[in-house]
Parts: sequence; structure tokens; C-alpha cells
Amino acid sequence: MIKKDSSPMAKTTLLRLADLPSRKATQISYIPDANAMAQLAEEMDLSALRKMRLEGTLQPLGNKDWRLEARFGATVVQPCVVTLEPVTTRIEEPVLRQYLSDWQAPTDAEAEMDGDDVSEPLPAAIDIAEVAAEALALAVPRYPRTDGAKLAQTDFTKPGAEAMTDEDVKPFAGLASLKAKLENPDKD
Repeated sequence: MIKKDSSPMAKTTLLRLADLPSRKATQISYIPDANAMAQLAEEMDLSALRKMRLEGTLQPLGNKDWRLEARFGATVVQPCVVTLEPVTTRIEEPVLRQYLSDWQAPTDAEAEMDGDDVSEPLPAAIDIAEVAAEALALAVPRYPRTDGAKLAQTDFTKPGAEAMTDEDVKPFAGLASLKAKLENPDKD
């Protein structure tokens, strides 16, 4: 929804850039309805998407280019990767996009150096619901955990052998063992 009552697009999430004022910023505010949030939760394998909001401005940059500057917020529920208990996470992220008429795809070397490029080719219209969905996809925790959730330690070894411990794997653990054998050659 756009906070501009006189706009014929006040009820849509699709903003045709040719229809927006070219000298001042357009305020945007997108809050999806329950059906849209349920669909997003399903698409992103979330247990629930409780709240979601994208608010900011879409402002012209020169004669042809545009800049979207907004705040994204959401509350997501996911299963803990250890216990499968529900984990609720509050997400607050800035969203910045520049839509450029003379945009060129970065070369491989440039893309490797600057993974945070916010520039995109200038579209005829911007779907703020799509921008919000992308912001959600980028911000959702990959491995949510409940407080204090830990994986149990499991030791694997051949029958009759002593299992390796974390201490054995440390870089100088082998030297300590060798030193102990040299100091006590009768042992072992």
C-alpha cells in the first residue's frame, strides 16, 4: 500500500515509475495481509510469519534513475536446528536499492570484490511486495537455535580403541603426548 491517497495505485504493490512524481519522494508502506504472509511462510519453510512491514521512500535520482530506501521488519518462527522447538526471531534490516537506467552487469572480478552492490537495472515498475519478500529471504536465520541448545557429543571409534577427544585434535596435543612418552618411557 502506498501512503499517497490521490494515487491511482494506492491499493497495489506494483509501482509504475512513469506514474510517480519525478521531483519528490514517494512514501511507501507495505504490510502484507494474512494470506500473503502464510504463502511467504510456506515458500520459505517457516513455521510462521507473524508480522512483516516495509516502509520508506522511493525517490528520483536525476532524470531517469530511482533509489529505494526503506526499513524492513518481520517476526518469523522456525524450528530449532537442534531440538526442533519453535524459535521466534525479530528481524529489523535496512533496505537500499538503486534502479539505474545505464546499469551494467558487473564483471566476475567486480562481482567478487563487491558482493553488496545495491544497483539493479531500471524496471518499468517496482513491486514492493517482491522487494519485501527478497529482504525477508536474505534476513531469515539459516540455522535458528533455542537458547542453550547444543548438539550432544557423539564419539565414533573402532571397538576396543579409545575415542578421540577435542583435546586430541588440538594442534599441540600430539606434541604433549610425545613429550609425556619421552619423559616416561616405561609407561606404554
